[in-house]
Amino acid sequence: MDRVLKALADASRRRLLDSLRRQDGQTLGQLCGQLAMARQSVTQHLAVLEDANLISTVRRSREKLHYLNPVPIHDIQRRWLAPFEEPRLRALAAIKQNAEERDMTDDKPTFVYVTYIHSTPERVWHALTDADLTAEYWGHSNVSDWQPGSRWEHRRTDGSGIADAAGKVLEADPPTRLVMTFVAPDAVDSDQPSTVTFAIEPYHDIVRLTVTHVNLDDEADREAAASGWAAVLANLKSKLETGAALPQPPWEMPVA
Repeated sequence: MDRVLKALADASRRRLLDSLRRQDGQTLGQLCGQLAMARQSVTQHLAVLEDANLISTVRRSREKLHYLNPVPIHDIQRRWLAPFEEPRLRALAAIKQNAEERDMTDDKPTFVYVTYIHSTPERVWHALTDADLTAEYWGHSNVSDWQPGSRWEHRRTDGSGIADAAGKVLEADPPTRLVMTFVAPDAVDSDQPSTVTFAIEPYHDIVRLTVTHVNLDDEADREAAASGWAAVLANLKSKLETGAALPQPPWEMPVA
C-alpha cells in the first residue's frame, strides 16, 4: 500500500496511468510522446508504477507493452473509502450530477444509483427484461416485447396478472441502454411521466449498471425510489453473481 500511495503521489505517474486507462497496451515510445520529459525519466516512472503493481508489462517481439492494473486502486477504495465514506460520497456524487444535469426549468427530484456486477452486459440486459427472471429477484414480472413504443407492465407474481406499475419503452439498445417511463398503470399516457434509464457499461469481467430515475413528483417519491432501487439492484447483483437472490426480500427490511 505504501508503494502504491507513493507512486500515485507524482503527477507525471498519474498522467501515465490516465493514458493507459484511455488506451491500454502502449509501448514506451507511445507513452514518451505524451510527456515532455526524457525517455530515461519516463522509464524510471514506469518502473515505480510496475513496482507498485499499478501496471504490468508484456513482451511482444522486441516491444514491451504496458497495461494498467486497477486492482491496487480498487484495494485503496475498499480499504479507505468503502467502510467509512462510500455512502456519503455516493450521495454527494448523486447531488453533484443532479445539480449539473438537471434541466433548471424542471425542479422535480432526480435519483441516480450505480452498482458494479461481476457479469456481462448481455446477462444484465436479460435480467432486466426477462419476465421469469425479474420475478425471481424483483417480486414482479416485467412484461413487454421491449420494442420502442411498446407498453411494459410490472405484474404481480401471485397469478392475478395485476400490474402495480407500467409505462412505455422509449429506447431499447441491447445490451447497453434501456429507457422507459415508470408510472401507475392508468397513467401510461401522462404528459409528464417519470422516466427510468438503465445504462450498462462493460469493463473487462464486470459491468457498471447506472439507473437514473427522473421527473419524480416530490421528495417522498425520490426517497421511495432510492430505497426501492437499492433493494432491487442488490437482489439483481446477488442473482447474477451467486445464482440466487438474497434470502430475504431486501425491500421488506424495516428502516431504522
